[in-house]
Amino acid sequence: MEARIFIICVLVMRLSAEDLKEKLKASVGGNITLPDPVMELGFLNYGTKTVAMVNNGKIDIYVDIYRNRIHWNKNSGLFTITQLQRNDSGIYAVDSKKGRIFLSAYKLTVYDPVPGPAVSTVSVSYDSCSLLCSVDQEATLCWYRDQEEVLNRSSHAVSLPLTVLRKDFNSSYKCVASNPAENKTAQVHMETSCSGTSKHQGQDMDPRLRIGLYVLMSILTVAIVLFVFFVIKRRYVDQQTTTTRQTQGCLDPDADVTYTDIHGWEERRSQAGSFPDPPAEHSNLRTVYDKLEVHRMIPEEPAVTA
Repeated sequence: MEARIFIICVLVMRLSAEDLKEKLKASVGGNITLPDPVMELGFLNYGTKTVAMVNNGKIDIYVDIYRNRIHWNKNSGLFTITQLQRNDSGIYAVDSKKGRIFLSAYKLTVYDPVPGPAVSTVSVSYDSCSLLCSVDQEATLCWYRDQEEVLNRSSHAVSLPLTVLRKDFNSSYKCVASNPAENKTAQVHMETSCSGTSKHQGQDMDPRLRIGLYVLMSILTVAIVLFVFFVIKRRYVDQQTTTTRQTQGCLDPDADVTYTDIHGWEERRSQAGSFPDPPAEHSNLRTVYDKLEVHRMIPEEPAVTA
């Protein structure tokens, strides 16, 4: 037994020093199947330890941490390790002793599960759309357009932005988060992510068109203000002109005024029949003016008879 273990140690050391047949990768919680079969008699070794033996169509497991985790398929002769953990990483050797005799070694690396990526819309403008792919722990991030990689970032990334031009809105996009063992994908639906209905909808307009609208609105505003100003000014001027004409008409001494002598009551009675009738155009005359004379205002004293 000791001699067999020594031989295995020598073989493993030799295999580890040379190129291994295959490097295997898997994620925590996953499974891995070693590709070379043991059909009749053979061993599965981990480092310097023999963890399982196949003989007479049965498997015996010698290491407790592998119990219920290493399975041997009688039909295919393949070993499968399930419920992988990080400490399962290392060099495994399949040693077939009967039938097809061989010794194959494999380097298994177990990685933490890759996080699922999430894509969010940063901003939407008239000619572009900014997207952000992010994960909650470090991974390799890549952007693909129509199955072609357009942008990537190293395994120490937690986010990766991408700007999509409007001319490419009809293409399909996806963000892939990966590690050497697996990858996960987030598909982008451009019709919803970059539709312009986001919180930046107000920016979804050609800047030149927006400036033109601002200029047009400014011109219309100024025109309306000037129109209102001139209308008000015109009304004010017309009102002032009418008022001035009315005032001048009242102050003109020759405007539609008829003068006549004023006679005393007795004179009027004696001369009642001598007043001419007013002209027809002055038939509505209501005010009569006369020249004031002092001798007509002082009453005459009666004559004294001796």
